[in-house]
Amino acid sequence: MNAELSLYPAIEQLLLATDIDTKPPAVQALSARWQQGGLRRDGTAPLYRLPQPGRPLRPTLVPAAEVPRRRLGSPEGHAAMVHAIAHIEFNAINLALDAAWRFRELPDSYVDDWLRIAAEEASHFQLLRARLQALGYDYGDFPAHNSLWEMALQTDHDVLVRMALVPRVMEARGLDAMPIVQDKLRRIGDLETAAVLDTLLRDEIGHVRAGNYWFSTLCDARGLEPLATFRALLGDYRAGELRGVFNLEARLDAGFSAFELAMMQDFTVTRERREKNTDASAV
Repeated sequence: MNAELSLYPAIEQLLLATDIDTKPPAVQALSARWQQGGLRRDGTAPLYRLPQPGRPLRPTLVPAAEVPRRRLGSPEGHAAMVHAIAHIEFNAINLALDAAWRFRELPDSYVDDWLRIAAEEASHFQLLRARLQALGYDYGDFPAHNSLWEMALQTDHDVLVRMALVPRVMEARGLDAMPIVQDKLRRIGDLETAAVLDTLLRDEIGHVRAGNYWFSTLCDARGLEPLATFRALLGDYRAGELRGVFNLEARLDAGFSAFELAMMQDFTVTRERREKNTDASAV
C-alpha cells in the first residue's frame, strides 16, 4: 500500500520526525487529510515499542529534579518558564500521535480525536515558540526533562491505562497549573504569553474531555466501574501527580464529575497524611 495513503505509516513518519520547523505543520496537515478521508487504516502496518519519539538534539534532557530553577523576574527565568511550557506541548504532539498510532482496536472516532489533539498541540507549540523567540530565545536553549514520554512508556500496553493517566492525570494537571502560571506572567507584564495560555487552556479542556470519554467508554466495554478503576490506577502508577490545587471549574468542564473530584481530593489528602505519618515514624 502507498505509505502516503496509509494512516499508520503516515503517523509513524511524523512520530519519528525531529525537525521543529516542519513537524508541527506536517502534523496539522496529516490531521486535516484524515478528516477529509484521504488516509486509509492499514492493519498490517508494523507496530512496536518506541523508547524515544522523534525530537531534536536540543533541549538536553535531564532528570526532572535536575532541571535548574530560575528566578521568574530575570529575563532568563522568564524565558525558561515559557520554554518549559513549549517543551510540554512538543511532547504532547508525540503523545497524541502515539495514542492514534499505537491503539488500533479503537474506532475511527478515536483516531479523529487524537489526530485533532495532535494538531492542536502542534499549534500550541508554534505559538509558544514564537513567544520564546520574541524574548530572544528558542526551543532547545534550556534543559528539560522526559517525564511525559516516560509515562507514555508506562502506559503503552493498554489504551485504558493510557487514557486514565495521560489526559486524565497529566494533562488535567495542566488545567490546574494554567491560571497560576498566567497570574505569574501577568505580574511580570507578559500579557502576550498569558493570552496564548488562554488558547491552551480552552483546547486542553477538550483534550481532557476526550480522555474522560474514552476512559469511560473503555471501562463500560470491559465491565469495569470507572471510579474504582481510576482510583486503583492512581495507586498503581502516578498518584503524586494529584498534589496541589485543583482547577475545579475547568475539570468539571472537561467531564470530571463533582463526586469524582471529591474522591480525588480525598485521595490526595489521605495519601499526603500517610506520607507525613511515615516520615514522622522514620525520625
